[in-house]
Amino acid sequence: MAETPPSKTTQGANYVPLDADTYRLIDRYAIKFGPDAFNDPHTSVRPYTRAAAARLGERVLSPDSASQGITLSAADRFNAEYLLKDNWMNSAQGAALNESAKPLLTNFYRNQTDLFHVQTDGFALRVNPVALLQVGRDSDISGLRYVNTRGLQLEGTIDQKLGFYTFLADNQMGVPQYVQDRIQRDQIVPHEGYWKYFKTQGGSQYDFFTARGGITYAATKHINLQLAHDRNFIGNGYRSLILSDYSAPYFFLKANTRVWKFNYQNLFAELTAERKNEDQVYPKKYMALHHLSFDVTPNLNIGVFESAILGGRNAEPDSVVAGGKIVPGRRGRGFELQYLNPVIFYRAVEQNVGSADNAILGLDFKWNIFRTAQLYGQLVLDEFKISEIRSGNGWWANKQAFQLGGKYIDVAGLRNLDLQVEFNYIRPFTYQHEDIYTNYQHYQQPLAHPMGANVAEILGVLSYQPLPRLMLVGKAFYSHQGQDLTPADVDGQNFGGNVLKSYNTRVKDFDNRVGQGNKSRLLHADFTATYQPRLNLFVDAKVIARNQTYTLTPEQDGNQVFASLALRWNIAQRLHEF
Repeated sequence: MAETPPSKTTQGANYVPLDADTYRLIDRYAIKFGPDAFNDPHTSVRPYTRAAAARLGERVLSPDSASQGITLSAADRFNAEYLLKDNWMNSAQGAALNESAKPLLTNFYRNQTDLFHVQTDGFALRVNPVALLQVGRDSDISGLRYVNTRGLQLEGTIDQKLGFYTFLADNQMGVPQYVQDRIQRDQIVPHEGYWKYFKTQGGSQYDFFTARGGITYAATKHINLQLAHDRNFIGNGYRSLILSDYSAPYFFLKANTRVWKFNYQNLFAELTAERKNEDQVYPKKYMALHHLSFDVTPNLNIGVFESAILGGRNAEPDSVVAGGKIVPGRRGRGFELQYLNPVIFYRAVEQNVGSADNAILGLDFKWNIFRTAQLYGQLVLDEFKISEIRSGNGWWANKQAFQLGGKYIDVAGLRNLDLQVEFNYIRPFTYQHEDIYTNYQHYQQPLAHPMGANVAEILGVLSYQPLPRLMLVGKAFYSHQGQDLTPADVDGQNFGGNVLKSYNTRVKDFDNRVGQGNKSRLLHADFTATYQPRLNLFVDAKVIARNQTYTLTPEQDGNQVFASLALRWNIAQRLHEF
């Protein structure tokens, strides 16, 4: 059957999978080539549509770029062609570039990016294998550390309006010691849902199945709808204090409207309040979030957001927490339908229905400067009282967080050398709430910063692409965070760093400062060299070095080095940066 080339469209159904390396490239060209109405990716909300990524690739290769005085390096041209090839369903130019000179066994790899594909009038399909094979050694734990992931990825469109995708993978993993510490603390594998021990009960090896997927619908030129089990990210930073992609995937309905100078996203999600070991349905809770951003000028964007986490279905009796305080149990409440209103103030809904939901609000911004740099930031207000803020007495319920960062591309005129620097500050007890049904976590993992709260962090990412197929990335972050002592020490007192805990277990009401508790000073640095021998096939050589000290438990101080080599096929790196 003859193939029908894709038509050029600005509104696409599917999204570019979340991948820090791919999104760093997209953001680079969004800065370098400036805005282009609503055709380019709206970088404050991720994932980006494939149509927007393809359009950006077309602009990079356009003759207009040369007329504007922009010259492309060999790496820039390679990256732009990659964006077009990987998003060929939304670009006739990309489909032409992606054709293979020598298909495999006639029907396989007829284009460069897909093992098998179909493109007919009104229907397109991509089928690809998924693999991540990583081996390494850790200085703090014996035995081979590894990741063994095998799976399948399907993606397609019908009539260029209805999209569908699925990602399925079976995984076994032996983790470094610092990851093992996090797993044992929260009884969860980072980024994943259900898991079990692999080979030995209580060891450092884990077995889990990853499943993501959903359907998308380009309802109009300006409105995209998505019903999926996946992750989302809000913000322009390396971290997000609003909503990050750190936690396990969750089921959600999303509506994104982009019209004139506005981008408005509504997100309604069902979350897992707690993973229990019993054979039963895990308790549920819900999230409603909307984010509205406005292009004040072509280079300045300001956004506001509001979210609400609301209680679960299962009724529970009143319970007694630390200090003898009685906390009312949940009364079998499901999703509050009034939160479905896409244009209302959630705090007003919360008050009107008489609930004790967890409402969070704030703002974010980005400012692109001379097609060379970007300044961005976020402000999150969980709870606050002006009089207590002015008093400076460290009241526990003044729960705020802020982020300030910058990106600088082609540093000092050196092509394809990009730098990102970011500062994050999160007060104690931010994101915590009365119980598991209203705190800002899903499947026992933070929905925002992976380190939780009670933390100040500065991080930097330096990337350099000396050759089109070779990428060098160095990262470092330094943080000080107030952590809790173990239950054996002080009955598990809550100093405000772990978002899984109830704020009713707090140590004190006043004089709360970032870093209180068992202050951890952590320096995490890693270097990764990635070579791409063919499209979407990567070889990673990685070294991670960590130094961590504690003020109250110096016997836990130590240095750690983890070195690994990985082969990736159609999958992002598995990162543990906390």
